[in-house]
Amino acid sequence: MDKPLTMSNREITRLEAMQRIKDKRLTQKEAARMLNLSVRQIKRLYQAYKARGAQGLVSARRGKPSNHRLNAQVEQQVLDLLKEKYEDFGPTLAHEKLTEVHQIQLSRESVRRIMIMEGMWKPKRAKKPTVCQMRERRACFGELVQIDGSDHDWFEGRGPRCTLLVYIDDATGQLLELWFVPEETTFAYFEATRHYVERFGKPIAFYSDKHGIFRVNQPRPLGKTSGLTQFGRAMEELDIQIICANTPQAKGRIERANQTLQDRLVKELRLRGISHMETANAYLPEFREDFNRRFAVLPRSSHDAHRPLLKTENLNIILTHQKMGSLSKNLTVQYDNTIYQIQSNRPDYALRNAQVTICQNAQEEVTILYKYTPLSYTTYRKPTRQAAVVDTKTLDRQINAPKPPATNHPWRQYGRRLNGKPIQQAPSDGAD
Repeated sequence: MDKPLTMSNREITRLEAMQRIKDKRLTQKEAARMLNLSVRQIKRLYQAYKARGAQGLVSARRGKPSNHRLNAQVEQQVLDLLKEKYEDFGPTLAHEKLTEVHQIQLSRESVRRIMIMEGMWKPKRAKKPTVCQMRERRACFGELVQIDGSDHDWFEGRGPRCTLLVYIDDATGQLLELWFVPEETTFAYFEATRHYVERFGKPIAFYSDKHGIFRVNQPRPLGKTSGLTQFGRAMEELDIQIICANTPQAKGRIERANQTLQDRLVKELRLRGISHMETANAYLPEFREDFNRRFAVLPRSSHDAHRPLLKTENLNIILTHQKMGSLSKNLTVQYDNTIYQIQSNRPDYALRNAQVTICQNAQEEVTILYKYTPLSYTTYRKPTRQAAVVDTKTLDRQINAPKPPATNHPWRQYGRRLNGKPIQQAPSDGAD
């Protein structure tokens, strides 16, 4: 009894064509056109069909190992490295490390196949695409820069949880600034923006979400800042427009970049044993350069839309928390529960009721400006600090912040002397 013959759809189609040629119902030239083959190939197939029948049309390589199969030793070496160092890596990132760090030349799909066979990677079913209105990239570098903060366990428990501030160019997809900060605050964005502007210049616009740092979310904002936040006021002085996205999908480029960073950057920090923000910030320029080399694209226009800082734009003053105030008759002004006494050589009446700008930086250093000129001052009185007002994002951090030791704690007595001799602990009551 003949064994059943296994044929592919292409081989079955060729068999039907050979049968029609044999029955004189089809010419070899017509068969070549129908099967998209040359006439010479049709002649070879027909000779094989006449000699061995349908078996002659079946590939002789079927059931045999491929000539291009991966070497068993190389496959075992790759598997050992994946198990040892890159078990939770994705196939793409694992392939990059195997190629660049270990100089193993193999395809990315080979790495994916090995990881799937060992259960280290589960193939993802393609999701049904969400229909969103497509927005074309901006044409020029620096025309639109998307900014966002990504709160994540970047050190995987080796260090405190923190936030990564991300600045990405819309036209090229380049990471222009990365900066680790304890939390997403105005001063944190001031510091990251300073790094960005000093390196590239001023972009045309920042594209952000509706966080309270960028936008006053009250329907009727009060004050003399025309409804601007401190960051918004600073960007207005620098002539940088702030655009707030209505949905996360609208700024999908930086949202996808955050997902990539939470995968790649976390693993790079782990491989280098980095567990502190200071060390991580020192490494970020190297990571940013490598990331841009891999993923950045060329803009449609070669024009750089960044603008240089003007001589009149002092970042030390602009990137501060500012508040307007009026000098009293005795030339004092109050800010943050502190009274400042202005010291001036001018007559007192010249500055009475003058409007001044009180600027405070991240180090809580205060500068008082009158017509863009700093004024000398002394601290007159500092009342008892009132209860601080915090938002929901920083509430947990404020509660979990370490409290100073009590006044009678032994730590405060360290280094004191008793009868001329140093002591490490305060003497108890009744001690000689």
